[in-house]
Amino acid sequence: MSSGLEHLISYEFRRHEILEEALTHGSAGKRADKGSRNYNRLEFLGDRVLGLIISEWLIKKFPLVNEGVLALRYNFLVQRDTLVNVARGIELGEYIRMSRSEEAAGGRDKPAILADCCEAVIGAIFMDGGLDAARRFIDTNWGYLYAQSADIAKDNKTALQEWAQGRGFAPPEYEIIDRKGPAHAITFTVKASLGDGSSMTGIGPSRRSAEQDAAGTLLKAMMV
Repeated sequence: MSSGLEHLISYEFRRHEILEEALTHGSAGKRADKGSRNYNRLEFLGDRVLGLIISEWLIKKFPLVNEGVLALRYNFLVQRDTLVNVARGIELGEYIRMSRSEEAAGGRDKPAILADCCEAVIGAIFMDGGLDAARRFIDTNWGYLYAQSADIAKDNKTALQEWAQGRGFAPPEYEIIDRKGPAHAITFTVKASLGDGSSMTGIGPSRRSAEQDAAGTLLKAMMV
């Protein structure tokens, strides 16, 4: 079964048990006749491998771009919708092992399952073939998305909000914590906060510019 996927991703596994683990949804892992693990651990690894390779590509491709814009492009390239599109492009849903009830509930095309399993496949390739093999897979399947990322020019507040929503956080909140200077040259200090307690401050000649500065600083901190 998984040999068909190997053809689609142009990578042949030496240890097929790693690929099988990457393709096993939690519902299938509960079957009493199988002791196999599900894809959660490899998803954890694949997320980090993807982040490293995308970050490396951005640094090399855009040597003069500041970290705020790099963060916007990074967020676009690793977000769930991107992973889902890649997963559908390699027909990943057809190869996932899951329970009949999960399959009947549309599990083979659920965005959360497709995104998680796609990261697990990246983790499996890394475990089996190393970083270069994972990079080849990502370069091949993210190639057209790389081009799209070059056109991204969202403001910091929009980027931070999308980053937060993509991780299930409430929208960021902004609070003016200081005003200084004469009426014709006021400097605002604004705090941007996320639901997990993370916050950063920004400074600007207007409330809006200070909010943008705070959002950019917070987004940069969260991407570390």
